[in-house]
Amino acid sequence: MVPRVRRQITRIFATSAAVKRRFLRENLETLVEVIERIAAALRAGHKLLLFGNGGSAADAQHIAAEFVGRFKIERTPLAALALTTDTSALTAIGNDYGYADVFARQVRALGGAGDVALAISTSGNSANVLRAVAACRRLGIQTVALTGGTGGKLADAADWVLRVSGSTESARIQETHILVGHVICELVDERLFAARGPDTGARQ
Repeated sequence: MVPRVRRQITRIFATSAAVKRRFLRENLETLVEVIERIAAALRAGHKLLLFGNGGSAADAQHIAAEFVGRFKIERTPLAALALTTDTSALTAIGNDYGYADVFARQVRALGGAGDVALAISTSGNSANVLRAVAACRRLGIQTVALTGGTGGKLADAADWVLRVSGSTESARIQETHILVGHVICELVDERLFAARGPDTGARQ
């Protein structure tokens, strides 16, 4: 039993690493553009909005927390807002308008031209994510899709697409998504606060 478990663990790690390497080959230039766009928006006093379902909701909250708190350097807080955390808003909107509107209605209430939205969906077909991206487009909010597999409908709806094409398995896609989120946090910080000082190390 133990040798089999070791082989399974090794295989999972190897697969995850291969998916990440493929993502980098296919998305490097787009990721550079996304980092520059988010940095420019935050520098100009705009916001980063983030949303997704399930594990993607957790990623949205994780990334937003890194911006509002800190990532590696001491700096002023940055305006990032996960639209997945207000249970009263989520349940009220879901009850009164339907679950497909839980993010779009918050975008309409909280977003504005010049903001950037990070729409996270492993399949690219989450109805509430797609509806929120459509709301962003109407408001002049630029959108970044963080998706996987074929990219689904989201790949055609967003301004920039960061697609984990090497897997259709949610776990492997999400492992790459959070790495991408950390890369965005670190390099946006570098662009906005390059002279602030060294790495502060782990905080948690």
